Amino acid sequence: MTLLNKTAVEENTFSKKKAKVKKNHWLEWKKALRKNWQLYLLLTPVIVYFLVFHYYPLYGLQIAFKDFVATKGITGSPWVGFKHFERFFDSYYFWRLIKNTIGIGVFTLLVSFPVPIIIALLLNEIKSLRFKKFVQTVIYAPHFLSTVVVVGMLLLFLKTDGMINQIIVLFGGTPLDFISEPAWFKSIYVLSDVWQTMGWSSIIYIAALAAVDPAQHEAAMMDGASKFQRIIHINIPAIMPTIIILFILNMGSVMAIGFEKVFLMQNDLNISSSDVISTFVYRSGILEAQYSFSAAVGLFNSIINFILLIMVNRVAKKVSDTSLW
Repeated sequence: MTLLNKTAVEENTFSKKKAKVKKNHWLEWKKALRKNWQLYLLLTPVIVYFLVFHYYPLYGLQIAFKDFVATKGITGSPWVGFKHFERFFDSYYFWRLIKNTIGIGVFTLLVSFPVPIIIALLLNEIKSLRFKKFVQTVIYAPHFLSTVVVVGMLLLFLKTDGMINQIIVLFGGTPLDFISEPAWFKSIYVLSDVWQTMGWSSIIYIAALAAVDPAQHEAAMMDGASKFQRIIHINIPAIMPTIIILFILNMGSVMAIGFEKVFLMQNDLNISSSDVISTFVYRSGILEAQYSFSAAVGLFNSIINFILLIMVNRVAKKVSDTSLW
């Protein structure tokens, strides 16, 4: 047999094996679908939701590289390359937007990320079930308040004649205009966010702590370990994979500052510290109808988040062998 014929036979054999493996996978998938069709049926609305509202809109991202004209549509609008990205990078607002967005995002991560972990560790040590449920109810409740209600409360409490300023005056201080002062914006935004989300965010850590083997604590107590030592050496290592995964996810959205709360808290006096990419996209795209430019700015923000997610995931995988993929 010649070398050419031998190669042809080997390729044919490989193709048959590949086709057989593919057929077997298809048969296994059909068998699983037939066996668990109820579960796949329940999953269908979720898949449809993501396809319609998250993946289908990706088709419109191309307007970031076009001069979009509504009458011509997306496909009929002319291509302009990176024109809108260059315009954003050269704009007067670029560094202010980047500084405010990263500043609020990092500040929120540094303050709001460890608080739910601490709360979960403390709740796990409460022995009284009634008191534990009461505390959980109190700290979970703010999560169910809408952003409008939370900002309304902030405006009510922090105005010049509000409750906070009345307390300041009571102790001999001078009233402060918290809402209009740019220096206070980030602190008010982050601390109110921690108050609203800390309880709900602690649920996943409480669930992870429930899986800790009580025998480990019993053995540690017999060895004379204190409660604090058991938290440090048993509880925290047990929930460390969960902490790492959630940290990666939070880093992947560090620049995805929520539009609603910033927009509601924003005014002409504090805009120098409250103007972020999401509010700039709203002004450019909705108010000024610069659809291509706003799409380019939004795409830039998403790309930065994606890069951060990949980098942090890779570092976490090398350091701790725990990662998203």
